[in-house]
This record gives sequence, C-alpha cells and structure tokens, in this order.
Amino acid sequence: MSIEQDDPQAPESAELPNVNRRQFLGGAGAAVVGVSAGALAFAPKGEAAGVATGVEADSIITGEANIGRTLASYNFRVNAAKIRRDAPHPQHRSNGDEARYPTRIGSYTKGLPHNEFGEVSASAYSKMLKALQTGSPADFEAIPLGGPRFQTSPQSGLAFDLEGLDAQAVTAPPAPQLSSAEEAGEAVELYWMALLRDVPFDNYETNDLAIAAAEDLTSLGNSFKGPKEPGNVVTPQTLFRDPLPGTLNGPYLSQFMLKGTPYGSEFVDRRSRVFAEGDDHMTTFDNWLTVQNGGVNETTTFDPTRRYMRNGRDLSAWVQMDVLFQAYFNALIIMGTPPSSFDQNADGMGCPPNPTNPYSNSANQIGFATFGPPHFAALLCEVATRALKATWFQKWFLHRRLRPEAFGGLVHLQKTQDRYPGILHNNILNSPVLDATFEKYGSYLCPMAFPEGSPTHPSYTAGHATVAGACVTILKALFDETFIIPNPVRVSDDGLSLLPYTGPPLTVLGELHKVCSNIGTGRNIAGVHWRSDAIQSFKLGEKIAISILEDQKASYNEIRRGFFKEYIFTKFDGTTARF
Repeated sequence: MSIEQDDPQAPESAELPNVNRRQFLGGAGAAVVGVSAGALAFAPKGEAAGVATGVEADSIITGEANIGRTLASYNFRVNAAKIRRDAPHPQHRSNGDEARYPTRIGSYTKGLPHNEFGEVSASAYSKMLKALQTGSPADFEAIPLGGPRFQTSPQSGLAFDLEGLDAQAVTAPPAPQLSSAEEAGEAVELYWMALLRDVPFDNYETNDLAIAAAEDLTSLGNSFKGPKEPGNVVTPQTLFRDPLPGTLNGPYLSQFMLKGTPYGSEFVDRRSRVFAEGDDHMTTFDNWLTVQNGGVNETTTFDPTRRYMRNGRDLSAWVQMDVLFQAYFNALIIMGTPPSSFDQNADGMGCPPNPTNPYSNSANQIGFATFGPPHFAALLCEVATRALKATWFQKWFLHRRLRPEAFGGLVHLQKTQDRYPGILHNNILNSPVLDATFEKYGSYLCPMAFPEGSPTHPSYTAGHATVAGACVTILKALFDETFIIPNPVRVSDDGLSLLPYTGPPLTVLGELHKVCSNIGTGRNIAGVHWRSDAIQSFKLGEKIAISILEDQKASYNEIRRGFFKEYIFTKFDGTTARF
C-alpha cells in the first residue's frame, strides 16, 4: 500500500508520511505464527468431545463431529482471509495541499499551537507527522496541544478487522484542493447554509435568502457539484440536497427523522432538544483563534421547547448529539414494526423484507437469528465501527483536510489583510454571501452552529457520513426498497406538530437515501464538514457494508445449501448491487 501526493509539482523536500502496514506490525509476525500454532493444536479426543467426569458419553456430540466442525470453521475463516489477501489493494492519493503550502494552511491543524494568524506551529505539526509515520503510541503522546481539547483517536486508523475489507483496503479520491473552484463552491454553499439555519426547509421556495443562495450557486456553473434541475440550475427545491436517488422528492427531512419510533412497548416522540434561534459561534477572530488552539470560550443556548426538526439549526443540534448509528436504528425499528390500530403516530410501517430474503416465500419458516429481526439489528450496528476505522485512516494518515472553520479564517484574513493573495479562488472571495455574512456578523468567518466548532480530527472523509453510508446500505439489503411510505408527514413552521404530506409517493429507497443525506449534510449545515466530505464518505461506507455482507454470506446455512441466492438493492450511484 502506498500513499502519494496527487501533485506532480509538490516540493521534493516535503516530509510526508509513507505509511507501510509492515512497519506497524514490527516483529509481530513470529508471535502470530506461535500463537496460531498453539491455537490450532487439537485437544485430546476426550476433551474435544466435551467428556468430563460424571457425563455420559452418549449424551454429547461425538469427538469426531466436534473436530469436523472445528476444521470446517477453521477452513472457512482461512478461505475468507485468503480472499481478502488476494484482493487488489487501492493506491491512496491526497490532494497535495500539505506539500504545496509549507505553512500547512491547507491542512488540518486544529488543537495544535498556532500563531496570531491561526497558522500552525511548524514543530508541532512535524511531531504529528512523525507519529502518523511511525505509529508509535509514544510519538502520539508527544504531539503538543495548543489548548485543553485532545486529538480524537488518531491511532484507530491502524486497527485491523476480522471481517469485511481492511480499514486500509478502501480509499476515497483526493479532496478538492484549497485553491480550486470546487473548494470555493463548497465554501460558498457553507456560508449560505449558515445564513439560512433558522429558515424552515419547507419555506425555501418563497424565502428571499434561499432564492439568492440558489442563484449564487447556479452562477458557479460546474464548479458547484450539488444537484441541479434541467438547465444546470440550482433551485430552492434542490438547495442543500444530495444527488442520491430519491432525495429530491418530498420534504427535505426524511420520514425516518420525523415519525415516532416504537421501541418495543416504549415509544419515542421525535420532538428534539434544539438550539435557540440565532445561536451562532466563532464569528469574531479572537474567538476563532481560541478554538483553533483547542479552546472553547462560548456556550450553547437551547430553545426551552422541544420541537420536531424543521430547519438547519434544529438538524445541527441533532447531529451534534446523536449516537453513532441512531438515525438508522430508528429507521430499522420504524420499518420493522408492524402497524397498529390504536395510535397512527406510534405506528410502525410494517415494511416487508427485501424480496431476496430466503424466508419471504417459505412454507413453514420465518427468519430470526439469521435473516430476521435480531440479525438485522445486530448487523446494522456491526458495520458502524468498521466504517469508522476506515474513515479514520483516510482522515489522519492520508488527507488531513482542513475544516471549513479554518478555511473561513483564511477568507477573513485575505479579505481584511490580503494575507493570502492568489491562493483562494475568486468564486468565494467575490461571492455576495461574504458581504451578507459581514453585514450580519462583522467578520468574514464562517459562522459555526457549535461553540467548539468542529471535532478534533481532520475533515475528509467524514465519520458521520461514512457510518451513514454503511448503515443505510445494510438497510437496503434487508428491506424492500420499493415499499411506499404510509401516512407521510411534514413539519409545521414552528416545529410543534406534524402535518400530512400530500405530494407524490415516497419510497423506502428515497427516504433511506434522504436520511443518509440529512445526517451527512446536517454536519455541513453546522459548519463542520464540506459537501465532498459527505458524498465520498457515503460511497466509502457502502463499500465497507457490502464487504461485510459478502464475508458473512458463506457462513449461513441458507446460502451454503442454496436456500438464499443473492442480495439485490440500489446503490448510491443508482446502479444495482447483486452479490
């Protein structure tokens, strides 16, 4: 495996880590061989059969049968490992910004010491690079901090997994470069997202600011990669959405983010704790600099009333506090619970399983531990941490992309001091969104929804979005994606009630893609991620989930005996997955 800078003009003197898996194994090879040999040694025949004092021999499975099962299990695991061993390994490529800018202004530096302009200490960054190159826990402990916030789990990108693709066997393309038109276009969108946080999604069609945002993003042409209507036009209906099948249909928020969730005999009403209107942060340079050094000197103000999410600020609050796979577990329960007659708002959907489920047409069996509810629930959660390990490798050991808040600092310093001439693209520097931002806040910084700004790990790829891609892929493999959502709803402008939605039918596929988009883009609306962070991370999570489904297939009797043939579902790019 190699890591390369995607820049033929990168300085030769740039010290970039060339991560090699072998160097992290060190001398572990001999130890692994020793452990394996001991673990694979068979116990005496009596012990293998489970024979113990006072146990009748004919009351247990014979030793020969146990040994046969042990050998079959061993061969299954070895063959699965060989398949992964022989699979092509990707070439990992970054966008070259780390080598391109010796001051590291195009890279993630949050939490390290910075100068008065928010530029990182060269020695601190070098120590971080050394730790990422050696993988030594001692070197990670030696990374200096600029404030009280700790760096988040950089070593997890070096972890191995026992099923599915290895964390380093998947990759994402290079992120847009700091000076590119695409990066500028993503920044323009982020500034508009910040200004529109308090506007209900359903009001975009008539809101002057939303209409202005759509016109500005349209003016960027192909450098803006968001969805558009015919004529290459961004409209209020496509604003801040993603180009996934079904996400442009109906209300902005997925039905799985709105409908009540029956947890067995319990019930969760979906009104949430939300931020107070206008609760923006990091709009002064002094506060911005404090946060870059790892400090926090502001607090969150909450609305005293719980509300159904209706705007970007409400969604920002949700994605700050959510549990790792919460949105998708909610969707699983909503789909999997049968409808009831006593309370429509507490109803499950009763969505049938994917038609490929082996028990869909069984004459006398239902799925449970395999191809049934416990299997579905466990599998959904299982992929989440594996997705995180893959994305954490991309974050720390490859891309180290700066967070949008850091880009906002560059914009502010360029507009006020001309500090970075010729670096930032005119698409952001000349956008009317900057004038609107300055008029409201008195600075050109990108306002954040969280007082601490982003988490203390690099921006690309995105943890929330990678987990979203993995979990939603599992749900599409398990449920019938063509199922029409019953009793769809939308949110009142005040967020206090759910109202009937009366537009075109909404499908499980579209609403699953939409919940994926809501979580990924919700992090963008909060100001902590970029559009490309989310889009590429959905695909990364999809690869991880498919690899786990592939590895598990051969372990099920239903598959080995021909009772189950293949998974079939629609991928994020609209093509069909069949395996």
